[in-house]
Amino acid sequence: MIVSFSVSNFRSFATEETFSMVASNRLSAHEGHTLAIPDSEERVLRAGVLYGANGAGKSNLVKALAYVRSLARSARVRGDVTGREAFRLGSIENEPTGFDLQFIAGQRLYRFGVKVDDRRISEEWLVRVVGGSETILYERLTDVEVPQCGKKLKALATVGAPDNQTFLATMAANLDEADLGDDIPRVLKWFSDGFKLIAPSNSYRALAGALERAPDLLDFTGEYLRTASTGIDALKAARHEITEQEFRQLVPGDLPQVSNGQPVLLSLRMGDALLVERNGRNRYYQLGVRAVHRGENGEPVIFDLLEESDGTRRLLELIPAVHRASRDNSVFVIDEIDRSLHPLLARGFLKSFLDACAGSQSQLIVTTHESSLLDQDLLRRDEIWFAEKDQASATHLYSLVDFKVRNDLEIRKHYLQGRFGAIPFVGGLERLKDE
Repeated sequence: MIVSFSVSNFRSFATEETFSMVASNRLSAHEGHTLAIPDSEERVLRAGVLYGANGAGKSNLVKALAYVRSLARSARVRGDVTGREAFRLGSIENEPTGFDLQFIAGQRLYRFGVKVDDRRISEEWLVRVVGGSETILYERLTDVEVPQCGKKLKALATVGAPDNQTFLATMAANLDEADLGDDIPRVLKWFSDGFKLIAPSNSYRALAGALERAPDLLDFTGEYLRTASTGIDALKAARHEITEQEFRQLVPGDLPQVSNGQPVLLSLRMGDALLVERNGRNRYYQLGVRAVHRGENGEPVIFDLLEESDGTRRLLELIPAVHRASRDNSVFVIDEIDRSLHPLLARGFLKSFLDACAGSQSQLIVTTHESSLLDQDLLRRDEIWFAEKDQASATHLYSLVDFKVRNDLEIRKHYLQGRFGAIPFVGGLERLKDE
């Protein structure tokens, strides 16, 4: 779970801004929306909803999280640029970009941070937080320090990481888990498996692969779509064997390396996937997902997913988050959750996730314009955040708890009236119409 995230000098963020998921101790509503932070008296929120006008910087917060995840996971070609995107509307463009991410992985609290410019990572740190104290797992200021580590890790720390690559990604690329001690594998696993980003442009291309890994997801997704009145009665999975030549036509290039008993999944467009299995020799399969509707006489009629509405296809991307919420300790960050969704479906998805994640460490962070979510019967006040730009076009973040709000206040109405800011000013459009 994300506890807090600070960002500076990245896209529309100039000075440091912090998005905090720490629950306010002044609020008691929706106690099930919070979990205890390990070795702390504070609690972390299960949900965070970020509002703001178009261009206010909401998506830039998601892009910042995506960039930090890529720094933590991805090896880079020595000498390449780092790919950071500095704030370009002021005098700080050539200064380092900074990130500090505090998160819970495997019942432990960690802080991972970097400072990066166009060519190199100048600072990096990973610490474990216990109560009010921090234990440095490594620090990239002068010498890298990795307490209680094996010989291979000490050797790698002596050599160091390439200038444009994090030490965390260097460890993942060069060492086995057995050589990494106790904490590093937890952190790497969280960045790899416990942190899912869903952009507005995401497709459902990984759906067939997800169904292959979790067969019960098929019935769950079909039932969700049926209950949501999409017109789909069920989903149907298809699997047929293809030749190596057919596989090469679908995926040009080198064949994947496959070990006995270790299948390889490759996603295709429109939800299909390819599966390669080896049992003495390679066997190739094409996996597909189709929608089942009912004709006028009740007979099943099969539709390709491409024939479904944009809203239905958006749900196909989101539903696995609800399915995983009760069993995985995952963070789902969804940019523009309301894209192509009816307001009732967006609200229903958020409620379904919060209901499903009871007993797990799952968490949902979304950006949205959908004002119907601004409801104290659905969310706590500290789960509601706003993004707004100042006169220098720099994004600032603030929470609804910064305002004095009654428990019975109709938040949606007051937000649309501009009481909390973070809305577009449309007066100029009326002037253009008059002219």
